[in-house]
Amino acid sequence: MAASTPATAGELLRIEPLELRFPFELKKQISCSMQLSNHSDDFIAFKVKTTSPKKYSVRPNTGVVSPRSTCDVVVTMQAQREAPPDMQCKDKFLVQSVVAPAGITVKDVTGDMFTKESGNKMEEVKLRVTYVAPPQPPSPVPEESEEGSPSRVSESENSDGFTKALRERMDSQEKSSEAGALITKLTEEKNSAIQQNHRLRQELDMVRREISKRRGGGFSFIVVIIVALIGIFLGYLMKS
Repeated sequence: MAASTPATAGELLRIEPLELRFPFELKKQISCSMQLSNHSDDFIAFKVKTTSPKKYSVRPNTGVVSPRSTCDVVVTMQAQREAPPDMQCKDKFLVQSVVAPAGITVKDVTGDMFTKESGNKMEEVKLRVTYVAPPQPPSPVPEESEEGSPSRVSESENSDGFTKALRERMDSQEKSSEAGALITKLTEEKNSAIQQNHRLRQELDMVRREISKRRGGGFSFIVVIIVALIGIFLGYLMKS
């Protein structure tokens, strides 16, 4: 869940936090929540928008906050196949709120209430998204610093280590794919050479039988040279 960050005390709704922090992990859905607080005596209708609607699910994305009450909104990021460059996220969220008639329900909230043409007093608050490293399991024996207190790793160091681990894993997968492709290529070349060698041996046998028929088993000097050249070529293929 999101870590606590400063809230905004708007005239209509107080929103906490202003920064949605997701502990990023590949191929895993991650949720983060924010709280909308209404400290007035009015009913406040709200609507949540995002620059990446296919990437996030917001529940509820519209609603009503009764006077002197709060509403929790859960934002879920869909599982991601790749990590963004340098773990930087440019996604944004926008929370719109307007004063609504007393006794209004969620079913009564429409998109027209949040337009300038409606004449309603509307408040907009922008929220940004940040990726952080997932929480690490606690060490059974914490290391002591020179001053006798447990050593602490800053959040930025955790994020750098997480990014480096992801990059190393991706590089390893790419190298494994390249090695597999190279092995497949070499295997195909070897099989092709064996087939070619087999065909040459068959042709050599046919030449020998033909010569035997025509010469009665005797070989001319030219035929001997041809056979010798073919033998040399076969030997070269076998060595390669």
